[in-house]
Amino acid sequence: MRVAVIGATGNVGTSVLRALSNEDRVDSILGVARRRPGLRMQKVEWATADVSKDDLVPIVRGADAVVLLAWLIQPSRDLNKLWMVNVEGSMRAARAVAEAGVPALLYASSVGAYSPGPKDRRVDESWPTGGTPTSYYARQKAEVERRLDRFGAEHPEVRVVRMRQALTFKSEAAEGQRRIFAGPFFPEFLARPEFINLVPSIRGLRAQVVHSFDVGEAYRLALLNEEARGAYNLATEPVVDPEELSRVFGALPVPVPVGLARAAARVSWQLRLQPVPEGWLDLALSIPVMDATRARQELGWAPRHDAGETLLDELKGIREGAGLDTPPLSPKTSGPFRIREILTGVGRREP
Repeated sequence: MRVAVIGATGNVGTSVLRALSNEDRVDSILGVARRRPGLRMQKVEWATADVSKDDLVPIVRGADAVVLLAWLIQPSRDLNKLWMVNVEGSMRAARAVAEAGVPALLYASSVGAYSPGPKDRRVDESWPTGGTPTSYYARQKAEVERRLDRFGAEHPEVRVVRMRQALTFKSEAAEGQRRIFAGPFFPEFLARPEFINLVPSIRGLRAQVVHSFDVGEAYRLALLNEEARGAYNLATEPVVDPEELSRVFGALPVPVPVGLARAAARVSWQLRLQPVPEGWLDLALSIPVMDATRARQELGWAPRHDAGETLLDELKGIREGAGLDTPPLSPKTSGPFRIREILTGVGRREP
């Protein structure tokens, strides 16, 4: 079996490569990225392509499956660029899959695609995917879901799988995620659990996480299961709320009004102190709690990392400056003292 992984150098991409390279039934893997990495893995060869403009048909032709992970979160101040890569680029890749006669497409959707939902009960994959209106990330994930609905109807010969994963972490991606979500001014010592004495308790802040290695395993299972189609929720236990954060870090929850937290996020983004606007907080407050039963029962998916382990692994990676030799994940991308992040403008360019 030959698999092409588009967007192979990021958090989930490198975990998918890891899972597939250890699978005996996978003979070769083509990692596709806009920037060629230094990373070397068993069975993996590399090709460079930009999903927003390059011809992807020759790249995916001959593959037995394509895993589509290419997605930008930054630059948060250039929504047109994000749309062209995330929405138009995703559909260009999907059309290339159909044109090249590839029988399976596995797409990285997200919990962010879901419409606002309950925090006190779990929802399955039938919950509406309208996104959170104030989040560009959610709007774009929801738009791709709509377009994949049409794509699936037009191309029933392609087995389409959508992974709706929770917030996804691993230590090897921590430096890249720090760049994307916290920016160059985040002090590393705050990632040490002993310095986390307080956690914000914001009403409605209740979400799920999942370890990136477990997500990579879910893709492997779905790839090998020819009966797998449609959407699968991916999340580990327990649900993360202020009480769970307090337990994991041994910290005291401090009530913070939603309005104050939202204003702080907006102003700090406007002042270029951090790279994400307040829509990300809106997203965290509105996404439903997912039921991952389908993935467990149909794919045999059994995550090995619980929520606390996943969060602590992420913090370990931040304080150690962990990464992999790929442009999105390498600590070298930031430059000495994170100078490249600062000089290129917080939230203005892709890390």
